[in-house]
Order: sequence, then structure tokens, then C-alpha cells
Amino acid sequence: MRVLLIGSGGREHALALGLAADPSVEFLAAAPGNPGVAQVAELHEITATDPAAVAALAVELAADLVVVGPEAPLVAGVADAVRAKGIACFGPSAAAAQLEGSKAFAKDVMAAAGVPTARSYACTSPDEAGRALDELGAPYVVKNDGLAAGKGVVVTDDRAAAEQHAADCGTVVIEEYLSGPEVSLFVVTDGTAAVPLMPAQDFKRLADGDAGPNTGGMGAYAPLDWAPDDLVDRVLTETVEPTLAEMRRRGTPFSGLLYVGLALTPDGPKVIEFNARFGDPETQVVLALLESPLGSLLNAAATGTLAQLPPLRWREGAAITVVVASQNYPATPRTGDVIDGAEVPGVIHAGTARRADGALVSAGGRVLSVTATGSDLAAARAAAYALVDGVRLDGAQFRTDIALGAVEGRIKL
Repeated sequence: MRVLLIGSGGREHALALGLAADPSVEFLAAAPGNPGVAQVAELHEITATDPAAVAALAVELAADLVVVGPEAPLVAGVADAVRAKGIACFGPSAAAAQLEGSKAFAKDVMAAAGVPTARSYACTSPDEAGRALDELGAPYVVKNDGLAAGKGVVVTDDRAAAEQHAADCGTVVIEEYLSGPEVSLFVVTDGTAAVPLMPAQDFKRLADGDAGPNTGGMGAYAPLDWAPDDLVDRVLTETVEPTLAEMRRRGTPFSGLLYVGLALTPDGPKVIEFNARFGDPETQVVLALLESPLGSLLNAAATGTLAQLPPLRWREGAAITVVVASQNYPATPRTGDVIDGAEVPGVIHAGTARRADGALVSAGGRVLSVTATGSDLAAARAAAYALVDGVRLDGAQFRTDIALGAVEGRIKL
């Protein structure tokens, strides 16, 4: 199988490693990729959000399967253009990707499907936003309606900050705050069959103790030993299957990766958000524990044969990833700093680049996802932070408490 992977972040490096390890994948290319992806794939310079360019490259490479990593190309219609060339594509159509592209659309689908989620209001003016904030109260949850690279959500007790975020975004969804631990569940689907992956938990805030601004994610771990035994089955029954049925009813079936962001509230799991692709950095830990061949799984979803796939196999133990971010992230990150110690197994590249002299340098906000496995969560955590200690990046930021609450048994439902 010849595979073309679209994207250039940490999620794509993790996907590339999984695809390269699949015996059925005989050729792997990536566009545009990054220096980590380049270790296992042939790189091609391309604008990932240009559907015609991606489709043309897939034809040129005689790809059997195109895997689209990020959300922006999906919303732009890359999967549609690839399929129009008769090539299988893992990723939803532009119409179906609106589950992530528009928070208001996703809420409308959830309402029609009877999915448990927070009460919410779509607002397009300061007056509408003010009324919604009055109705729902603090903590205020204000979400940019469109794509925001994981940083479009403000959760705050500060009314002025909530109003300012709403004004800055223009169109927002304001919703009630959902209390309880958060969980990410990835579901691979061909539009009808749905195969859940292992639940994970990520850490959105920049600093230890969940302090600081929201980011795209500063770390993650799996499995979640504290989660209810029936969590996955319940989410499939109450959320995933009704959502897929509603998308089929609308004539826009969703195939690819449905990311279900959940809060485990006192009333049960409720949806915080849907994404239309693998989440970053949870992908790094989930794929580190997946033993089944990744290429075969994604190809089955892309070709409508997921129901014929054997049950997934998982490795024993646990996995943790710690994100190493650049100075000043998540505002305007400093780039161009030399990185040492990052070209070793377990260090997944996200915002990196190769300088003309061959030096590896920072090229984004989240620079690396340092990932390790272990016999249990404590062992994986120790291994991950030992790897972090070996990375040198001037001004680096990282959390020191990823998975610490779970290791110490402090997460309670």
C-alpha cells in the first residue's frame, strides 16, 4: 500500500511512525512533513490546504491511501478532491468536517441526535453574548465558532474577559460549564461502523496545576484506570452512533476520525466538543499503545470495510507525552532556537525545522512531544521526564505534572 500523509505537526509525526511500522505500507510520503517525519517518509513541499495540489500529488505518487492529519485541510475540502480522483482518503468531506469547523453546526447536530452536551447559545453580537452570559453564569465558557488550532476557548470567572473573547471572535458559542474530569475518545469510522480507540486525557492549560492560558495541549496519557468500565460503550451508544446516524440522515456521512471531547459530569459523560481528526497530543500516547497495524485500520475506514476488521490489539502498560513548547507560547512563540537532544526515539517533532547548516531549530509554539511507555503510569511518567531532561531548547516551557494526579490517585468522579 502506498500512503500519502498530509500535515506537519506532532500528530503527523506520530501517525507517520505508526504507518511506517505497518508491514502493509510499502511506501510512505508526507506533505509538507517536518524533520521528524522525514526520518520515515519521503517529504514533498505542498500547501496542505490546497485541495487540487494535494489531489495532484496523490495521483503523481500513485497513492492508494491519503491520510489527512490536520483540521484545516479537511474543512477546505482536501478529502473531497482526493476522492474525486478515485483515491481512498482517511478524513471526512468538507461538509462533514463542519463538526469541527463550526461549533454552532456541531451543537445543532448534537441537538438533533439527542447527544448529551452542555446547554449553549450561538451568538453573533455583543448583546446576544451578554444575554447568554447572564443566562448561563460563571464559570463562563466562550468558544470561537470557527477553527482556532485548539486555542479558541476561554473558560473564566472574569465577565470582562469572557465578553472580550466574544467580541474578538465575532461569532461564538457560549455554553454552560461542565464539571468533572475531561476525557478524549477517538473513534475510527467509515460512516456506519465505529471502532473506538483507547481513551486518553490531555492537559490544555500552559502551567502546572492547570494554571495559565489555554493551549493546544501540553501533554497527555493513557490508559485512564480511574474511568468507569462502561465509559466507551456508553459514549458509543449515547453519542457516537446517534451522531453518525444524524450525519447520514443529512446526506453528509462522516468517515474518518471522530474525536469526542468529554466531561465526566455527575450526570454522566457529556460532549464538550467534536473534532474531525486525531487530537494532538493525545494521538502520541494512543498510537504508542496500539499494536494493530495502523495503515490497515485507516484504510478500512477509508474504503468502507471497517466492519470486516478484526478487533484491535493493545500493548500492555501505559504511555505519557510531555509537550516542550517554545518561549512565549501560546502568544507569539519565539522560533529559530537550536534544539539539541531531540533526534532520539520517543521525541516526536511538531514545530521543528532544519536550518541550512543542518541544525534542528524551533519553528512553532509546541516544538516537541516527548513520549514514553512503561509497565504502568508511574514508569511511563518517569521515562518521559527522563527524555525531557535530555532535550535542550533555550526558553523551553513544559509542565512537570502530566499524569501526576492519576499516578497519585487524586482523580475522582
